[in-house]
Amino acid sequence: MEPPMTDRTPATFAAPDSAAIPLHIIDADATDTIPQSARAWAQASGFTGAAGAILLVPGADGAIAMALVGQGSAATRRRTRFVTATAARKLPAGTYAIASGLDGQALEDAALGWLLESYSFDRYTKPKPDAAQLVAPDGIDAPRIEAIAAGEALTRDLINTPTSDMSPADLEDAARSLARRHDARINVITGDDLLSSNFPMIHAVGRASATPPRLIDMSWGDTGPHLTLVGKGVCFDTGGLNIKPGSSMGLMKKDMGGAATVLGLARMIMALDLPLRLRVLIPAVENSISGNAFRPQDILTSRKGLTVEINNTDAEGRLVLADALALACEAETDLVISMATLTGAARVAVGPDLAPFFTDDDASAAALTAGAAQVADPVWRLPFHDPYEDMIEPGIADLDNAPSGGFAGSITAALFLRRFTDKPYIHFDIYGWNPQPKPARPKGGVGMGARAILAALPDLLKL
Repeated sequence: MEPPMTDRTPATFAAPDSAAIPLHIIDADATDTIPQSARAWAQASGFTGAAGAILLVPGADGAIAMALVGQGSAATRRRTRFVTATAARKLPAGTYAIASGLDGQALEDAALGWLLESYSFDRYTKPKPDAAQLVAPDGIDAPRIEAIAAGEALTRDLINTPTSDMSPADLEDAARSLARRHDARINVITGDDLLSSNFPMIHAVGRASATPPRLIDMSWGDTGPHLTLVGKGVCFDTGGLNIKPGSSMGLMKKDMGGAATVLGLARMIMALDLPLRLRVLIPAVENSISGNAFRPQDILTSRKGLTVEINNTDAEGRLVLADALALACEAETDLVISMATLTGAARVAVGPDLAPFFTDDDASAAALTAGAAQVADPVWRLPFHDPYEDMIEPGIADLDNAPSGGFAGSITAALFLRRFTDKPYIHFDIYGWNPQPKPARPKGGVGMGARAILAALPDLLKL
């Protein structure tokens, strides 16, 4: 039996080793930093410090004496995050230690990038050969970086796993395993119990699946400010009766990317033992087609009492989130953050690399923007634009889940969700997938925004 995703071993730093091979990080604009003993070899080999370039320098005995890693020019580094991370995959197996070329935040980024680059999703393939390992550089907070990398690895694992092994029940198992690891409390409401517990829209969206829908509710911590994370857990989205074309359905195993991201962020928070109280809410469903599937033109009554006209069953994520957000705001909380692979409109607006977010609070937006820049996890603020409120008001019900016209789809979805909150609120509309391999981010499932939130938490919650 496969271990739960939360129990898979993520990449970690190697133990200190006096025999570790020195790594020298070389700026393309400052090749005079190449160690004197390696300059002739570098010149003969044509090494220029280009981004991602690797040069092994032999010693007198023919063994590797050192390695040079190019980080490109300043202009290159503005365009490429974690530019030296590919060294983790390109270097031969062995233990390495960064000897020169980086300090401060750049050194931390390189160390984290190495761990993120070392990630491999091999659940269905033969394990990869032993990879190069890095000794934690002096001056960095190695346990923190390992905790962040482990949270990101969890997010990637959950997204990459196909729905055959990541149904709502499997997502619950992953959450329970995480709760056990960190002594968190967890409660799950499943199937028809959702109706008696007043989660009608979660039930409506998930009732057609062979795997019953559920609401996962995990809590951790007893003191400090209270943070609530809500993650969209649509484990597969056919589009429902408004069925998606095959070309749009191919990546729908990633439609639980919001849930995967909040679980990865929760792992970071708990592993770092941050001084806060955490609650994680995940409505876990599969949007399937059956005789009891919810239909276009149905009107659903939400947990909050607001009625919703269904004008497209493929706009289901906001429905399950709405019930979970209403629950979040019924309890004491200082901040609610939702994360969801919610709209294609967000991808059209900012592409797959940026995590757009919405908030009415300028200070929160500034904190997230600053945190994102610090940890190379880019975000971009989009507006809760009040004049668009009438676009989500159909007249026959309080709200429309899929306004016609095609304009401002990400904004109208965010406005829809805001109707179910009355506490400080931030919403992320993420993609959760890296379409092309990049340094520290292989093709496939990827966390977006979690590291930015983690960096911003001291300002967001006054920790």
